[in-house]
Amino acid sequence: MDDRFQDRFAAGRKLAQALQAYAHHHDVLVLAVPRGGVPVGYEVAKALGAELDVLIARKLGLPGHPELAMGAIASGGALYLNPDVIAISGVSRQEIEAVLADERIELQRRETQYRGARPPVRIDGRVVIVVDDGIATGASMRAAVMALRSQHPDRIVVAVPVAPPDAKQRLGDIADDFICVLSPDPFYAVGQFYDTFDQTSDEEVRRLLARSREETP
Repeated sequence: MDDRFQDRFAAGRKLAQALQAYAHHHDVLVLAVPRGGVPVGYEVAKALGAELDVLIARKLGLPGHPELAMGAIASGGALYLNPDVIAISGVSRQEIEAVLADERIELQRRETQYRGARPPVRIDGRVVIVVDDGIATGASMRAAVMALRSQHPDRIVVAVPVAPPDAKQRLGDIADDFICVLSPDPFYAVGQFYDTFDQTSDEEVRRLLARSREETP
């Protein structure tokens, strides 16, 4: 097996081959993490004959220590609060609500930027494949998936072209399935496994989402 991808589109085609068990099922939804996950997700959705949308997630930082996550929100009203962090920190409900309000504004701004006036897609009861261009620590993906759980999907599959060897162990307790094409060791950064790893633009995200809607049966 090759140990690199030409670009995100090539990575998506490789990833789609590993996801053929989910091909052409009416209840499958591909949620791509912007921005870099969208070209990958576009190819996955195209190959599986599935609907494509974006999963935008925002970490809920602890007041006074924003680098520490007390939870996360994600597209469609998904919310996860970590009871252990909240209990240990002693943060009040009012403080939580203030952080939530700020992050919901930013989440909505990004939703509008990528989705326009279209409402979020239905999650309840569906098989949701969450796609990114790779995983490093897995912290952001973990928060996004835990928030997504609040919308009651039937199954959550985390699918990436490349991740460290221990990524499945890190995420296995929250995802129903974990699919990864490359699990190299040593692993330093996602970009090292791509020949081309230029930043994906907002315009390209919008273009790929629009194209996928046109192509989806």
